[in-house]
Amino acid sequence: MSKILRLLNTVKYLKFIQIYYRIFYFLRAKIRKITGFEYKLSKQSNALKLTLQDSIKGISSFNGFEFEILNLKHDFKGDIDWNFSDFGKLWTYNFNYFEFLDKKDDIWTIYDFIEKLPLAKDGLESFPISLRGINWIKFLTKHYINDKKIDDSLYAQYYILLENLEYHLLGNHLLENGFSLIFGGYYFKDTALKESGEKILYKELDEQILADGAHFELSPMYHQLMLFRLLDVINLVQNNSDNDKFLKFLREKAVLMLGYLKAITYKNGDIPMLNDSTSGVAPMSNELFLYAKNLGFDEIKPCELTSGYKKIDKGRYECILDITDVRASYIAGHTHADTFGFEIYIDSKPFIVDCGISTYENNTRRTYEKSTISHNTVEINSHSSSEVWGSFRLADRARVVDSKIGDDFISATHNGYKKFGVLHTRSWEFTEQKIVIKDSLSKSIKAISRLHFHPNVAKDEIGKFVDLKDKDCQIKEYEYALGYNKLQSAFVLEIYFTKELEVEIAV
Repeated sequence: MSKILRLLNTVKYLKFIQIYYRIFYFLRAKIRKITGFEYKLSKQSNALKLTLQDSIKGISSFNGFEFEILNLKHDFKGDIDWNFSDFGKLWTYNFNYFEFLDKKDDIWTIYDFIEKLPLAKDGLESFPISLRGINWIKFLTKHYINDKKIDDSLYAQYYILLENLEYHLLGNHLLENGFSLIFGGYYFKDTALKESGEKILYKELDEQILADGAHFELSPMYHQLMLFRLLDVINLVQNNSDNDKFLKFLREKAVLMLGYLKAITYKNGDIPMLNDSTSGVAPMSNELFLYAKNLGFDEIKPCELTSGYKKIDKGRYECILDITDVRASYIAGHTHADTFGFEIYIDSKPFIVDCGISTYENNTRRTYEKSTISHNTVEINSHSSSEVWGSFRLADRARVVDSKIGDDFISATHNGYKKFGVLHTRSWEFTEQKIVIKDSLSKSIKAISRLHFHPNVAKDEIGKFVDLKDKDCQIKEYEYALGYNKLQSAFVLEIYFTKELEVEIAV
């Protein structure tokens, strides 16, 4: 019964269009399997020569037949298997994005992929097609390559994408589809691709970019990724079109997103690792600011954060905290049970940090990284404040029911523990020398407040910064995510209480 209730509490947030397309794609796949339907993998094309300014180089790389992606290397020893899945689906997806393309001689990997395309599995799903299409077009344009075999294969892939747009998921997935369709439309001078892409971007950017410029899934990493793709499309449109209305719309959204990124980025260039965020995936903020400058954007000014994250800058230290509800309610797969979590940087160095993420696989590590236990907030009765499950599922979720914000004071209450009849109120007081955090529960109950320290903070330093006098507490080890598939040992302070707790952090 509990599993059924959890499923219902997940599905109830979906939009009708998501349910419709899930059923439609499922039934269509069954029918096509019976009839023996197969997509054409080559389509007669007439590609155009585009003009593009230099973009940002991808993070993935390769040398010979050895590929390094998401901090994992694999040597195919002379025969690439594009379906290689030993490192999980995310690695396979990234492998099929072709972000490793760099030198003109790298074209042989495209030929190899096309030759083995009839055997492709994950590579023919909509998301990899979308990113691969952009990366191929950028690569072919940069190196002045005009190759009919590649163009005909890519054109066929775009029509597979057009038939399988990710309306069952929406969110960043559909945005990626739209960005890529614009690239395909311009490259092949195809009105159907271009108009479909424009339709998606007009609607989805209006919905997904909030008033302060935040991407509504509230993952700083995905914000960087979506901004990167938006800047690439602006690059394409303003260098290859006279569509001033569409370009104006895109640039207005980019200005908002740049202002938000400027506000949320720490002085040293890091982003907070809130929700699904980690290092080594998206372009760095400074890379995006430089790319925007090269595309003609004026000096970027930070916005006022209004979408749920708050940033306190006291000169010597910065604190970013989360007092928001789930904004992308129907695509909450990248949301964590981290209500009232926060990070602190001192002298532009990470001090108290979010654990980050290291995997998307449906395993115990993924569950841990999404749960309240891995964030700097309060866990009650060993339960999370929001019900995270699976790799990308969120059922019953915490809601902020009250908040008060001043210049040096923030207080908020959430109902994520209503199943125990408890409301959790947390307040932060900020001075030049210290941060005072007060937690109050509406009734006495077993609770743990955690502070996760960066790996550079030694165990014996914790007591110098945090007043542990009269505290029932323990310092334990935990694994901090340096990126996907990359962990480092660090320390977490657990403070046990039942009703009220006050913690002073010297800065």
